[in-house]
Amino acid sequence: MDANRPKRTWRRVNGVLLLDKPQGMTSNAALQAARRLFSAAKAGHTGTLDPLATGLLPLCFGEATKFSADLLDADKTYEAEVRFGVTTDTGDAEGEVLERRTPDFSPQDLEAALARFRGRITQVPPMYSALKRDGQPLYKLARQGVTVEREAREVKIGELALLDRSGDGCRLRVTCSKGTYIRTLAEDLGRVLGCGAHLAALRRTAVGGVLIAQAVTLDALGAWPEDERSRRLLPVDALLQGLPDVALDEAQSRRFAHGNPVAVAGGVRGKCRVYAQGRLLGVGEVDPAGIVHPRRLVASS
Repeated sequence: MDANRPKRTWRRVNGVLLLDKPQGMTSNAALQAARRLFSAAKAGHTGTLDPLATGLLPLCFGEATKFSADLLDADKTYEAEVRFGVTTDTGDAEGEVLERRTPDFSPQDLEAALARFRGRITQVPPMYSALKRDGQPLYKLARQGVTVEREAREVKIGELALLDRSGDGCRLRVTCSKGTYIRTLAEDLGRVLGCGAHLAALRRTAVGGVLIAQAVTLDALGAWPEDERSRRLLPVDALLQGLPDVALDEAQSRRFAHGNPVAVAGGVRGKCRVYAQGRLLGVGEVDPAGIVHPRRLVASS
């Protein structure tokens, strides 16, 4: 460590950054790189992208970290490149090749196979995943040559569209529920077609209602001056726009901000954004009697 290097001053930063993660970088490394650019004291991301994958990685700073879990359950959209005829031990292009076969199927065969994976399906999570067994990530066991039983899980594929077919591969657009493994989808598709397959490339283009078109790269962030960087931060409630909003008056907002439920009008039920004079107070939940209960509160500035 350079003793002459000035010590970084971490500061309070509140907001959301939509990052276009580069290939070859872990989600945590991307988070820490962005955090350093903002000198943000507190930061978190809203769901891991594998190093192989690129694309949308929403990052939360400060008070926004309280709402990062709201995107973990959101549907995700990806563009995936699948290569047929080659299976690997990881299910993607970074693994060791296990088998090569010549793909021999028609466009009709491919469409019939795709149709089998639309809607609610079951998947067996891959060994090369961050899921844990007895506190140990499965990928660490896999690297030791250990394979353990994994329970199949139900996921939902809302969209599975063929974008392009060329050579021994194809490009797909996939919109899916939380917990879906696109690597496993590629492997299962190859299995149905009788030739094997792996995931050659993956790009996440949407998380819930948040789109890749709004995202920025680390290179761009690093090149911009601090004021331009700050302008790229979205407000704390940027990830909550899918929830209905409730406005409280001054007396109600004081009660709510201290963790007390308050009666509201307007017919909203369930989770909601709660505001007072245009300022976000937090997330609440309105019960059938029209009482909004605080669930997560924003610290007052």
